[in-house]
Amino acid sequence: MGMILGKISVETPKYQVLRSCADYEIRHYAPSVVAEVTYTPSQFNGRRDGGFSVLAGYIGALGDPQNAKPEKIAMTAPVITKSERIAMTAPVITQGPPGGGGEEAVTMRFVLPAKYGRAEEAPTPLDERVVVREEEGGKYGVVRFSGVATERVAREKAERLREWLERDGHKVAGEWVLARYNPPWTVPPLRTNEVMIPIE
Repeated sequence: MGMILGKISVETPKYQVLRSCADYEIRHYAPSVVAEVTYTPSQFNGRRDGGFSVLAGYIGALGDPQNAKPEKIAMTAPVITKSERIAMTAPVITQGPPGGGGEEAVTMRFVLPAKYGRAEEAPTPLDERVVVREEEGGKYGVVRFSGVATERVAREKAERLREWLERDGHKVAGEWVLARYNPPWTVPPLRTNEVMIPIE
């Protein structure tokens, strides 16, 4: 019942709030270990969240864990997604503004439980699409919102957050990501979503 009503009862990344204002927060996140998969929606019949089943398989959320131990890994929140433009003729991911040529790639990331202090301590994925790596900590501007976090809504929140950060003298140091804390069956007004932008 708690998941339907938006209660977050799983482990979340550790951070310190450096500044809180009416519009957003500045947070410093601790380093973490993540499992991620990069794909195009066309690989999953147009579904932008198609990578979720790949990562859920790795941790064992949908049955037997698809890792070399095999070890069931606790689910955490949030699920983090990032969109990037890739050129049709190149096999590498290149960042660029929406609307350019090519197809948009999505990178979906699970933050693994804090007990995995380094990437090599986490179980090795059996699916070669899953990459386990260490994510540096750092400073982020963060805006929280409820409802359904569509791509359009997230982009609008990111544009507004960027404007606020630049207005207040913060230097943006990378692209925005979307963090969703609840499963799809959570009542939309009770969902917790965040847009995060790295800053110097």
